[in-house]
Amino acid sequence: MAAGRLMEALVNNGVKAKMLVRDKETSRITVITNQTSWLKRQWDFVFERLCIYLRNGFSYKRVFLADIANTGADITRMEEFRKADVIHLHWVNHGMLSLSDIERILKSGKRVVWTMHDLWTATGICHYAGTCEAFKTECRSCPVLTPGGKGRDLSTTIFRRKQKLYASGRITFVTCSQWLRREAVQSGLMQGQEVVSIPNAIDTQKFRPADKTEARHRRGLPTHQTLLLFGSVKVSDERKGFAYLVQACQILAHQHPELRQKLAVVVVGSHVEEVEHQLPFEVWKQGYVAEEQAMAEVYAAADIYVTPSLEDNLPNTIMEAMACGIPCVGFNTGGIPEMIDHEKNGYVARYRDAEDLAQGILYCMEPSRRDDLSREAVRKTQRCWSQQSVAKQYLDVYEDKGFKTDTVKTDTITAEADKDKTDKE
Repeated sequence: MAAGRLMEALVNNGVKAKMLVRDKETSRITVITNQTSWLKRQWDFVFERLCIYLRNGFSYKRVFLADIANTGADITRMEEFRKADVIHLHWVNHGMLSLSDIERILKSGKRVVWTMHDLWTATGICHYAGTCEAFKTECRSCPVLTPGGKGRDLSTTIFRRKQKLYASGRITFVTCSQWLRREAVQSGLMQGQEVVSIPNAIDTQKFRPADKTEARHRRGLPTHQTLLLFGSVKVSDERKGFAYLVQACQILAHQHPELRQKLAVVVVGSHVEEVEHQLPFEVWKQGYVAEEQAMAEVYAAADIYVTPSLEDNLPNTIMEAMACGIPCVGFNTGGIPEMIDHEKNGYVARYRDAEDLAQGILYCMEPSRRDDLSREAVRKTQRCWSQQSVAKQYLDVYEDKGFKTDTVKTDTITAEADKDKTDKE
């Protein structure tokens, strides 16, 4: 989603941009695929997972926590590649580009920019390091492979391959949050590399304040209750912190029994049935919402967006909610405190503190401050994440001008592995 929105922002600001995806599921002419056969794409995906499975102690649970980029497609022969001035990489795993494919891109001599949507580019194989700090020197004893393992392993091998790759050509790495930049520059892979921070962009014409009552009618939601919104591709994903939302709600129900009738929780995502019984409030399931317009209606229908993620970069969901004028409550972790200004447009709770999360929900529920919080959330979005603001910063990077204000029309191609649809990441 972030890559697609950046492409739109660039096009709207004078750049001729196309987006290269592994699996095209749209009719937009600005989105292209490398024409690799479906069979090869599936084999590449399965082969990479098999290689990880054979090295992680045969754990299916951990097989999707790592990527080794040993499969992909050579895009340097494509006409779009040859015409491009800038090659802009995004999330290129799951058989989109291998490390060898990226090496070919670097050898072409074209300007290469790589936006990091998680920490994978700065580690051996994991997307989020958690408490592991091995990536700061050299990955080994990877807990994603075998918890408690010792010595050199697959993470070491891939770490060294990336080290050699990054030394073979110039890449400007871009992080979507200052938090991710602080983490990335500590990596042994990033020593001597260019790492700048530019936030994601959002279309404030799609995500904007709307009539709450009308939005609730459209989504089949109650009009007489305060609605808390939680969203995740997979609600049961531990990293998304749903368990802390449950604890916070239990605290609220115990300390304020009257809220059992006044408060309800709206949940967007899959696997809701596994956890909904844990909440002491009425639950309204929205399932997986693919269309942006439909998701904007869900935000507009809510009163508060709660994001108890334990580790996150610059969540699109917070940006979307704030653009719709919805105050957000989240933990002080990752890029979240860069987005939520404490007690100004939302509430930043102490990390892993369910009681403070509950306090944040109460704070944002207060009718006397709700309008101010909503107004400030919209202002923050327009000031920091508008298409024009983000596009200008990327244009300066493309033209190697740092963060000057000059803009020059250029051709660019963005590479993105995930399917071109509105997946929430």
